[in-house]
Amino acid sequence: MRQFLRHIGPAIGFPGWTEALRAAGGMLAGMLVLLAFLETDAQRAAFGLFLIAPFGASAVLVFAIPNSPLAQPWSALAGNCVSAVAAVAVVLLTDDPGLRIALAATLALFAMIVCRALHPPGGAVALTAALSPDAVHALGPWFVLAPVGLGTVALILVATVWSRLTGRRYPFRQPADLNAQGTHDTRALDRLGVSREELAGLLQEFRQSANIGVEDLARLIAAAELLASKHHTDGVSCAEIMSRDLVTVRPETPLTEVAGIFRQRGFTSLPVVDREGRYRGVIFQIHLIRRGQQEADRSGRRFVLALGGLLGRRGSQTVRAAEVMDATVPHLPPEAAMPALLPLLAEGPNEAVPVLEGERIVGIVTRTDLIAALAHQRGTGG
Repeated sequence: MRQFLRHIGPAIGFPGWTEALRAAGGMLAGMLVLLAFLETDAQRAAFGLFLIAPFGASAVLVFAIPNSPLAQPWSALAGNCVSAVAAVAVVLLTDDPGLRIALAATLALFAMIVCRALHPPGGAVALTAALSPDAVHALGPWFVLAPVGLGTVALILVATVWSRLTGRRYPFRQPADLNAQGTHDTRALDRLGVSREELAGLLQEFRQSANIGVEDLARLIAAAELLASKHHTDGVSCAEIMSRDLVTVRPETPLTEVAGIFRQRGFTSLPVVDREGRYRGVIFQIHLIRRGQQEADRSGRRFVLALGGLLGRRGSQTVRAAEVMDATVPHLPPEAAMPALLPLLAEGPNEAVPVLEGERIVGIVTRTDLIAALAHQRGTGG
């Protein structure tokens, strides 16, 4: 009995009070917008501008689970509209109440599947039409546009604005944003050895394509892999893998000297400390390139000539390390676990993470250090 009760209990977890209030607030906003231009009584409404019950079900989807494939704009709008088309056709072609109801719901479901627009409230739209033949006869095909199409579009627009205002994303499946390098490559932490086509095949094989999208599955797998790697590396701290014998420069160090250190040592980063040894920032090689580009833009010279002049003995004595360093690079304490480094070094412009004790830098972890540590963990079975 206890096992049976577990099976019939809640199948989803409680998302938290914040999410519950966010969804409820969205529902309130959506309903108020609909009430602003739709009548509650179909008999008193002109041009089909009246509320129908399926809008409540559509609102639950777009506000409570905006990442669901069933809640996306195509599913909501096309699903409701093709269901309305099927129902209107049935109502206009048959007078038998039982046949009208059965055919309207059945054809609506079939149409939604064919159009890849499965949206559960579409079934309710079909039944609404089948149960209100007088309204459908009065409106004819216009029933599809108003109230069904118009009301659904209003909910989608409100859900889009509400999601942005409350920190969610809707529509959820959209072209990926440019990454930190300005390209469309997937974020390094989200890349998988499984293609989009293979993920789509898995969803079809396990009959889950209506419950989760390919993008969602990719994110979940990537997050799980990152979590698994954290479990394997939790016992390793930054202090164990950082470089300790540091070469540093001061804020007033000329850029010629900084460039010379990069060239001679083969470094990708240089910490900047003041006379008292307090950490002030980091210079990456990209900072020299950007400075050269700025000089080229200001002087109108070619980039290579500008960079050469910037790093030449006469041109750059007045340019100091403090002018090109980045004082906002994320840093960690020595006791921080190695997994904390993964998101900092796997993406973004940072080639290294400073390790600080108070205001003093005691080490630095480069991407090379992290790769070597991960390779050692894998080689030792950790």
